[in-house]
Amino acid sequence: MSDKQAMTGMNALTIRLQDEMFALEATHVREILDPVPITRVPNAGEFVGGLINVRGSVVPLADLRVSFGMERPPADTDTRIVVMEIDLDGEPMVAGILADKVYDVTDITAASIEDAPKVGMRWPAEYVRGIGRRGEDFVIIPDMNRIIRAEGERTSALASTERTDR
Repeated sequence: MSDKQAMTGMNALTIRLQDEMFALEATHVREILDPVPITRVPNAGEFVGGLINVRGSVVPLADLRVSFGMERPPADTDTRIVVMEIDLDGEPMVAGILADKVYDVTDITAASIEDAPKVGMRWPAEYVRGIGRRGEDFVIIPDMNRIIRAEGERTSALASTERTDR
């Protein structure tokens, strides 16, 4: 049985990225913010290109659309920032996640969660913990730990390549 098959149901915050619905574990969500000023980080990758101030703390702002190869339209009236606490290798990390729209908190039952198909998916399969159902809609359940870890490694590798090219 894979990790995905062993997945239990979840209480999820549903968000929209482009035209797809995603489910983030609600227990990890700290708060939902309207867009705030972003401090761009020079030479940072696209995934975490900036920092935001959340109640006096510096928080990296991640864009999952980069990981999933989606277009990145400018913010509009529905854009929100979901501030989450993510367990990364046993260490808690707070990050902001851009969402094109935030829907609601809902329960996704274990019975409705399946492995992501190996073919026919437009997203990197290693970034998807499973596909759930919410009514008639499919909901993508991203593997936040794997995404953050992989994007961090990619950014570090690019930075070290740029330093050696000089």
